[in-house]
Amino acid sequence: MKNVKSEARDRLCTVVLELYEQKALKKVVLSKPDASDEIKSVLTPMTISQNYVLQLETFSRDNKAFHRNIKGEYDKELDAIFSSYSQINVVSTAGDIQYMRSKGGKETLLGEAKVRGQLASGKVTAVQSKSNNTKKNYILSGNEDFLKKLGVSDESGRIRDKMQAKFRQINKFVEHIESVRDKLPSKSINVYDLCCGKSYLSFAVYHYFKNVLKMDVNMICVDLKADVIEYCSNLAVRLGFEQMEFVCGDIMAYEMKLKPHLVISLHACDIATDIVLNKASENGADVILSTPCCHHELNHTLNCETLDFVARHSMLRQKMCDALTDALRLLRLESCGYKVDALELIDPEDTPKNIMLRAIKKKRVDEAELKQLKIKYEQTKRFLLGE
Repeated sequence: MKNVKSEARDRLCTVVLELYEQKALKKVVLSKPDASDEIKSVLTPMTISQNYVLQLETFSRDNKAFHRNIKGEYDKELDAIFSSYSQINVVSTAGDIQYMRSKGGKETLLGEAKVRGQLASGKVTAVQSKSNNTKKNYILSGNEDFLKKLGVSDESGRIRDKMQAKFRQINKFVEHIESVRDKLPSKSINVYDLCCGKSYLSFAVYHYFKNVLKMDVNMICVDLKADVIEYCSNLAVRLGFEQMEFVCGDIMAYEMKLKPHLVISLHACDIATDIVLNKASENGADVILSTPCCHHELNHTLNCETLDFVARHSMLRQKMCDALTDALRLLRLESCGYKVDALELIDPEDTPKNIMLRAIKKKRVDEAELKQLKIKYEQTKRFLLGE
């Protein structure tokens, strides 16, 4: 039914827009989607940065939610959205409307007349719209000593203008850790940060476990850059982070002496992310949280005639290779007995490198299933590389 003209849908769009303009619209719930990967969507009037807008939130079957603000010509946008759902429920202070479309294409619109009558009377009650202008409650405040010494915040605890995106990034990463707390030990934990760099995240994670959760923490941070490791090691001493160790070395050659409960990595470049994931999974880490950086390897080695219609366009080739690389990484982790997800780390306006790969070790695995996943992984690699 998508893009097919519909009189009932036209009337529904018109009345929803009128409710929205009179600020009488509470929400529109769209269910029974045409797309098999969706569950439902919800349209809600919002006040965002002092602008009154309609926000669409779509819930997918893999437990993710996606938001976007409706822009441009509202009537065309709403018609395009409404055409993808077989049931639509409008909730407003002027009354409720229900739209239904049968499998045969028959459309029913209930409650429209009552709502239009209320709108015509001019006695419709306005709704206080939701707002995103409330202050975000971060795990980190900016007043932490390590943030001041790293230059993220000033002595008063105010986040420096140039470090706002970095602050949001490390806070969001720590929030992802908080979301998997039930998969980690509750009293004593071993954490590895591989390719730690300047270790903004490392210090935040140590602070979270040690000072917020009051846990016993062994934190090992590894990187190739000797000057960075020396700087971070000295800073850890100055901060009194006694169980935080910095090691200068190649993560591929590094041997984990302690059982890894949590392995993290923020923007390890290209195949360094693969080394991190392999090292973590081979050592049986309980949880792996990794945000990849650049994806060059597959872009250079892709040799798949079937995908040439995409690969011959350089920009599309890179985007495709980014997605395929991360999907392959997750498939390999699945074949090692992990439950995997690709999540959004932070708003893409802050950085395009915003995908987080999450892997949680399963307590029970089906060996036959793992074998099939390993076969699928190898077959997929051969398909992409033309072997």
